[in-house]
Amino acid sequence: MFGVFKKSIAKVKKESILSMVFILLESGFEIFVPFMMARLIDNGIEQSNIDNVVRFGIYIIVLVTGQAICGSLCAFFAVKASTEFAYDVREKLFNKLQIFSFANIDKFSTGSLVTRSTTDIANIQRSFQMVIRGAIRAIGMFFFSLAFSYSINVKIALVFTAIVPVILASFIMLSRLAMPVFEKMFAAFDSLNNIMSENIHGIRVVKTFNRENFEFKKMKKSADDIYDYSVKAETYVALWDPLMNISMYTAIIFIAWFGAKAIIASGDNPALGLTIGKLTSLITYGMQLLMSLMFISMIYVMLVISQASVERVKEVLMEEASIKNNDHPIYNIKDGSIEFNNVSFKYKADAKNRVLKDINIKINSGEMIGIIGGTGTGKSSFVNLIPRLYDVSDGELKVAGINVKDYDIESLRKSIGIVLQKNVLFSGTIESNLKFGNEHASFEDMTEACDIACALEFINEKEDGFNSKVEQGGTNFSGGQKQRLSIARTIIKKPKILIFDDSTSAVDTKTDARIRDGLKNKLPNTTKLIISQRIISIKDCDRIIVMDNGRVIAFDTHENLLNNCELYKDIYEVQNS
Repeated sequence: MFGVFKKSIAKVKKESILSMVFILLESGFEIFVPFMMARLIDNGIEQSNIDNVVRFGIYIIVLVTGQAICGSLCAFFAVKASTEFAYDVREKLFNKLQIFSFANIDKFSTGSLVTRSTTDIANIQRSFQMVIRGAIRAIGMFFFSLAFSYSINVKIALVFTAIVPVILASFIMLSRLAMPVFEKMFAAFDSLNNIMSENIHGIRVVKTFNRENFEFKKMKKSADDIYDYSVKAETYVALWDPLMNISMYTAIIFIAWFGAKAIIASGDNPALGLTIGKLTSLITYGMQLLMSLMFISMIYVMLVISQASVERVKEVLMEEASIKNNDHPIYNIKDGSIEFNNVSFKYKADAKNRVLKDINIKINSGEMIGIIGGTGTGKSSFVNLIPRLYDVSDGELKVAGINVKDYDIESLRKSIGIVLQKNVLFSGTIESNLKFGNEHASFEDMTEACDIACALEFINEKEDGFNSKVEQGGTNFSGGQKQRLSIARTIIKKPKILIFDDSTSAVDTKTDARIRDGLKNKLPNTTKLIISQRIISIKDCDRIIVMDNGRVIAFDTHENLLNNCELYKDIYEVQNS
């Protein structure tokens, strides 16, 4: 079950072994307590021998003390091992997500990844702890109790042996019924997490459209599914308790019945048969044996539940990143020239329709290129191929004359700065957000970048300047301010290629013009790609790409496009009418 986590388990091997050693010692101390109790009763109380009562009483105290010490040490090492194990698995999962391409991330929903990183790993952690602590103890107690029972009276001990197969058969049947329901329950948790995440991120839209009741009904349906599956699964699990109790008390009744008859048959010579002390020990061992079975069954239930979690975490850990380095990657990107040779692209290999089709263009290093086209024409997909957020499906894409697949991914992306449509700021300060692009950026670097992005003016107005607080998601900044900070954060990277994916839509045209002027004059050697819906934002670019239905239908200057591209001319006339 834990095979996929071998390396994580190996890191806590020492703590795990110590936990198992101390739990076995604890079981050993506990198993001798009934044995000494029988001696105390038979040789002390029954014979009114105070010395034996004191002697065996001291033995019992020593055993119980040893049991407590070993139990505490076992708990310490088990918790330490399981916590470090979960930490390592969670770290591996998170690191795996960081190397995933957009195609990999598209395969898993956000809510599902959150559930796998939290609830599922917590289930696996509990199972791991129960295995190295509870399972070892339960198995040890089972065999110790059975062995001591047979040493006291073979015929009565056979009662335990006869009832064990019945208990195991019942439990296997119930667990097989519960397992599929638990899998459906976890899928329902994914759905609920997706709804909650979507609702929280879009709460302003929900309130604007007065759709709280609609969202509540969506959440309630998902919560009801979790409730139904939980009740059904737990019902199967709950049936185990009465089955165990019936089996346990049936066994005790038979032990008491046969034990009483054996004591009576012994008459005046208890050495030939069973004594009261031995019968007490037998009953205690019987209880320990059946309780061990119950605990083993509980662990099995937990493992059944965790099996679904293991498979879900395993699915992410075993997912191969669709974009990765070749054996001998190139680390140096010489310039910002870009070349598309017969490039086509589709998001899934089995998709029928291509998002981009037969693109052939060449962009010189340092050029400022505008990109325009209707919604859904493939503009964002076009620029996402350059830093290998996705890989081309057909053809070849080159940066600085070399296929992007031959570059080291990290080096390539360090040389490319992207300002996305959706601007994300992280909780912290303005400075910490700006340094997200370059943690070694100096104050002069931040000032220069913010000046180009026209962000310096509102930063200087704040009392704390660059140390001003940024709330989660940048909710204490306007849309235009967030865009300008995002642009500055990208400029600080000092990339060879800058990509703006409709990144000035929230700023006024005057500020937009100032930003473009700063990019052109202060970053002359950086290739700049600007996606925009407004011709006014790109008309001064060196050249403009016009896209329609996933194709580049024109690539020329603003003046030439007005004369030679009907689509561009139509957009221009509509926007200037």
